[in-house]
Order: sequence, then C-alpha cells, then structure tokens
Amino acid sequence: MTKRFDFELLNTDGMARRGIVKTPKGDIQTPAFMPVGTAATVKAMMPESVAATGAEILLGNTYHLMLRPGAERVHNLGGLHKFMNWDKPILTDSGGFQVMSLADLRKLTEEGVKFRSHVDGSEHNLTPERSMEIQRLLGSDIVMAFDECTPYPATEKQARESMELSMRWAQRSRDAFGDRPGYALFGIQQGSTFQDMRAESAEALQKVDFDGYAIGGLAVGEGQEMMFDVLNYAPQQLPTDKPRYLMGVGKPDDLVGAVQRGVDMFDCVLPSRSGRTGQGLTRMGAINLKNARHKDDPRPLDEKCTCPCCTKYSRAYLHHTIKCHEIIGSMLLTWHNLHYYQELMAGMREAISNNALEKFVKTFHAMREQGDIEPI
Repeated sequence: MTKRFDFELLNTDGMARRGIVKTPKGDIQTPAFMPVGTAATVKAMMPESVAATGAEILLGNTYHLMLRPGAERVHNLGGLHKFMNWDKPILTDSGGFQVMSLADLRKLTEEGVKFRSHVDGSEHNLTPERSMEIQRLLGSDIVMAFDECTPYPATEKQARESMELSMRWAQRSRDAFGDRPGYALFGIQQGSTFQDMRAESAEALQKVDFDGYAIGGLAVGEGQEMMFDVLNYAPQQLPTDKPRYLMGVGKPDDLVGAVQRGVDMFDCVLPSRSGRTGQGLTRMGAINLKNARHKDDPRPLDEKCTCPCCTKYSRAYLHHTIKCHEIIGSMLLTWHNLHYYQELMAGMREAISNNALEKFVKTFHAMREQGDIEPI
C-alpha cells in the first residue's frame, strides 16, 4: 500500500499529460474524470455501478455534507468511505463555491463566510480552518483549500481582491491541514481571466507548497472560447510534478480541449444530471430520449457502447421510461453517460501514451460532426 500521496508523470504529448495519482486507497489514472457524489451518493447510481464504469475516484461536497447529515455524524459513523460504501479515493471540495452560489444572507469577511443554510435557514460560519476540519472528519483523501470562487464577469479590481483573499486563505488552509501522510491538500489558482493575476496566484500557491493544484474560477459563465484562452496558459503556470485539476468541467469537448492544454483531473455534474433529464451523452453527441422520434426505435443508444444501458435496452424503452418518469430510465442513462465519460478519458490516456492525441482529437470531432447531435 502506498503510504503517501504521490503523482507520477508517465508521458506527455504536446501539453497533454499521462500520469498516475497514487493514494493509500488506490491509484488514479490521469487524465481522470471524477463523478460527483454531492450528498454521499452519485444520483441514480449504486457505488458498485459507478465503479463498474471505470471511475477510480469520486467527488463529495463539503457544503452539502456539513449541512446534511453533518460532518461529525459522518465521522462517528466511520467516515465518508464507509458511510457511502465507496472504498476508493474521495476528493471533497472546500464548500466555498456552494456558499457563494447557494447559501442565503452571506457575509464575506477576512475571517471567512457567515451564511444561512439554503436547507433550513440555520446559521453557519465557514472558515479555512473549519473547512479543513470538516474534510478531515469526512475522511477525504484529497482535500481542497478554502477559497472564494471569483464570479464572472469581474473587474480587474474585483478579481485581484478575490484572488488575494483566496491566497491568504490558502496559507491558513495549509496551516490547519497540518502534516497528514497519505492525505493530500490541493491549492486553487484564481485570477479570473487575467493572465498576470493567474501567474501571481500560481506563484503564491507554490510558495505555500501543495500536493496538487486546481484551476478555479472557470466554467462560471465565461464560455468555452474564453475558458480555453485561459487554459492556454494557466496549467503551464503550475508545477509539472503535481496533478492539475480543472474544477466543474464539463462537456465532452471541454474535457478533450482541456486535456490538450495540460489538465489532469476533472469533475462535473453534467453526465449524471443529463441522465436524470433524459439525455444520453455519446461519441456522436447528445441524444434527447424524450423526443418522440425514439418511441419505435429498436436500436441501442450507442451500438458500439458496452454499458448495460446500450447492450440490454433499446432507445424505444429508454424513451418510454423517461416519458413515464420511471426511475430505471434515469439509472440507465446515468450509467451510460458515466461509462462514456470514463471511456473518453481512457481513450485519451492511451492516445497520450502513444503520442497519438492529435489523431484521437480529430476522430473525436469527426464523429460528433457526423453523428446524431442534439444541443445539451
């Protein structure tokens, strides 16, 4: 068993990277996609089913778990892994993004954020120290530093004030995290869409010295073109010997473009949320199973896919279950979507290993141009 968290870079192809994140609870092959288990569950999926898709790590949500059922309760019940029956690595976000986007009556100070729960109106105070404590109680393998997710658009003044606050919180997060062999703490780069500010943030984080680095403040409304503009330089501002994690991204073409630009890890609710709303995400593009044109279609969702949804059920059946609001429709589509995402990541890993990513990307885009695409 690995005693400490580690990252091994195996190969590069342009800016794209193939590596392994090593943790005591198992290795994570990168580039990697992390399914989102917001409230200690990937919605509509059993943990065994998530593992069967090829997922090697899940993301849990600090904000939601601190409100329900409570970090102390999870700890007393044996920790998040035992609580949700997942024995592989878990990464938890710091709660900062959800506090800003979901909580009521927020008050941001140097100390942290005071807010009222969106669940029951109860008052809470989330600071870097409390965020570290919550994630320790949960038993997270990869802990995220507490930060303020800079909104978009932001003026240069707003972005700087936000970034500098997050860097001060990053140091407090490191101090509170302490020395925990086998566990990792990731810092989060901020700076909105300003290249010089991103560079300052990266430099400040490296002085603190984290086990990995996230690129924050993207996928917040700036659009893919601007996101890629930032990713043309942001990953390269971070250390080459540590994993790089792009938070909250995204659509399949987002993942491919970000991997090309040097990102190693991703999470997004899109595949599971789309599965619950009747959308299959395939190599041909998005397919809306609510559409009546599928009601008599005996074909599988994707004839080349090996997931249970595609090998055992027809588009007609999926259409029927979605229209009737049967739970199995959400289960099957979520399983397929997560399987496709893991298949996509595995394909990119193999391509990078063989220095063939450019060919892989051309084939990826050609399939979608020819396919049965419906906008997500």
